[in-house]
Amino acid sequence: MKVRQSTATMHGAVSIVNAIATGNGSSLGISLSATAYVELERGRGVRFLTGKNEDRLVNNIIRNTLPKSVIDDNMITIKVRSEIPIGFGLKSSSAVSNAVALACSGLAAKDVDDLAVLDAAVRSSLDAKVSITGAYDDATACYFGGFTVTDNYSRRLIKKEPSPENLYAIIFLPRNTPRGDVSKLSNLSGLFTDAFKLAEAGEYWKAMTLNGVLAAAALSASYKPIMAAIEHGALAAGISGNGPSVAAVAYEDELEEIKSALSKFDGRIIASKTNNKKASVVVSD
Repeated sequence: MKVRQSTATMHGAVSIVNAIATGNGSSLGISLSATAYVELERGRGVRFLTGKNEDRLVNNIIRNTLPKSVIDDNMITIKVRSEIPIGFGLKSSSAVSNAVALACSGLAAKDVDDLAVLDAAVRSSLDAKVSITGAYDDATACYFGGFTVTDNYSRRLIKKEPSPENLYAIIFLPRNTPRGDVSKLSNLSGLFTDAFKLAEAGEYWKAMTLNGVLAAAALSASYKPIMAAIEHGALAAGISGNGPSVAAVAYEDELEEIKSALSKFDGRIIASKTNNKKASVVVSD
């Protein structure tokens, strides 16, 4: 029986400016990756081998990326492997939905339209209610790498540029720390607008640090790990996404000192080089 296979690799990201308060956001790609494997063979139905119940999201992506004739005539098998921690604000949902959308799009068309893939992933996430704004800032940073600045509601990529070489994200994952109430972010929308304007102007480290102050205050998160990272050489630090993770950005020379400072808090530390590589897809018949 003939089987067509597609493998798409996507990367994660960390927040520069959280978009929930205003609909405008900015993110930075990191090297932690998620890979989606999609197989088509004669039959009918969808099999999920993801290890996590994401049926609604994945079904939405399938409908938004594959022609109806392909869906009707094939058994579609989907497997996802990800090294991005789930539920910590490291864009795991964007990376996975992007990867599945790209893998499906690779099977549907010889030439993949990057923006159409992103649109399909974002629409699917909104319909599945796994995102509030569609997280276009996160989706674009995962897909293209580097810095992205976006208007999430209009799905407009305002700006993208590569991150400097030899730059790392040092990520602190606190133990037993729930996420805060994201609705409170909107109470500081004027200040989040100020942070966004800094990102728009290319002042990413000022934007990220201001975002960290605002998000920590709104989400009632501890600011101590953020301050510890900054005191020990980070260019910027703040809450990533809706937390609870803290992301700091630094060059390699400061890496060990920042990791040592964060190790005094109860949690796990991951260091990931920032990513400038665009997502990739490979199709085989």
